[in-house]
Amino acid sequence: MTRSPTMSAVTLHRWCRVLPATALLLIVLQGNVLGQEWVLPERSQANLDALARVELRTYEMPQAEGALVEYRVYVPTGYDGARATPLVIALHGLGSGTMYMMEYNNLVELAEEYGYIVATPMGFNERGWYGGRGAGNEFNRRREDPGPDNLGELSERDVMNVLGMMREEYNVDERRIYLIGQSMGGGGTWHLGIKYPDVCAALAPMAPAIYSSPDELSAARHLPVMVVMGDADEAVDVEVTRQWVAKMEELGMDYEYIEVAGGSHFSAGRQNIDKVFAFLDKHHQ
Repeated sequence: MTRSPTMSAVTLHRWCRVLPATALLLIVLQGNVLGQEWVLPERSQANLDALARVELRTYEMPQAEGALVEYRVYVPTGYDGARATPLVIALHGLGSGTMYMMEYNNLVELAEEYGYIVATPMGFNERGWYGGRGAGNEFNRRREDPGPDNLGELSERDVMNVLGMMREEYNVDERRIYLIGQSMGGGGTWHLGIKYPDVCAALAPMAPAIYSSPDELSAARHLPVMVVMGDADEAVDVEVTRQWVAKMEELGMDYEYIEVAGGSHFSAGRQNIDKVFAFLDKHHQ
């Protein structure tokens, strides 16, 4: 795999953003073209404390003429640079941003509990699809501001850049790099996990919006995968997810599939993020 730019190759800008606890007690996630409304339960104090430690950063992306691209990082309080630490790369859904997965139910609280670093790339912008719909930008052609012609390429490269920066700055356990994502980010998890099959120790696509063939899974048949899907999802067809699960079964892959009865596009993954972390924790290269 070609290594992403290191910190010496890109200019980093970083600062901490402290989130007000009152803003996080109850969040209503409004549905868009890929979503249904779902209300999060009240957050624990441990969750609020972890969210307050999430850092918002930006870097100048060399592949995009130095465009400033944001990402966020959560570092567990017990991080010790002398010890290799697992890393989770978490990919957001369509139309959202870098805080989306940090606020994904109690994800950062779980990261603190397990001692994981979490990084959430933007994917260049909020609708880049992480390369999962091609290197171009046909999928945004009807928008007034579709973005660059090579948006898919830039979206994918941004994820790999952030991965490279995490490796440079922290003592990342190379045997325990995990990739997870919701909706568009779930499709990105499939795409990047298959394209770079030797990077990650496990994948967890949730409500994955994917437009390629499950036959591509043969390139990543060694990877453990947990898939989470709601059978009442109105944005992603559960039958498509079942086809991918059937292909994993055919290939004899190490996988777990959680299909939530009555689960919506937003609820299924959030209600099972604890099971996702437990699954990741069992696997290393």
